[in-house]
Amino acid sequence: MKFRNAVLEYRLHKGNDHFVPIYHYPEIELEQILARRECEFFVKSGVTYRQLSSAIEANLFIIYVELYEEDPIEGELLSEDGILLEVRELNTIKNHPLISSEYVTNHLDVLSTIGSVYTYHYGKEWERDSAEIDEDRKAFVLYVTPTGYSITE
Repeated sequence: MKFRNAVLEYRLHKGNDHFVPIYHYPEIELEQILARRECEFFVKSGVTYRQLSSAIEANLFIIYVELYEEDPIEGELLSEDGILLEVRELNTIKNHPLISSEYVTNHLDVLSTIGSVYTYHYGKEWERDSAEIDEDRKAFVLYVTPTGYSITE
């Protein structure tokens, strides 16, 4: 495998095309890097960053981010076996209601869900808006909006 020793680095935009490294992950599997790169938002220590772009230099994967917002740190969820994947409705008025929540076994399962334009839950079609990796809560979150299409069985 070409990227057996992959490294991930987040770099913060400081203006005038100047970026500084803020987080470095030297031992991370490629599947996790790809799932993180699919996320428009990254949450760590109460700070939400918005992804601007990404790059690769040899075995170094880089995600360029800007500061988006700061909030109090949410409590860490009790962890079950696996990776928490939530699907939430993009609705700030209702505090992004939870549509589904599951623990998956690997980052390819995460990538398969957050990389899809449409998902289906409870007989309804939902369209992808964005995704985030929330390190504070140890969760990936897919934000969706209803399309109005229902599945009849």
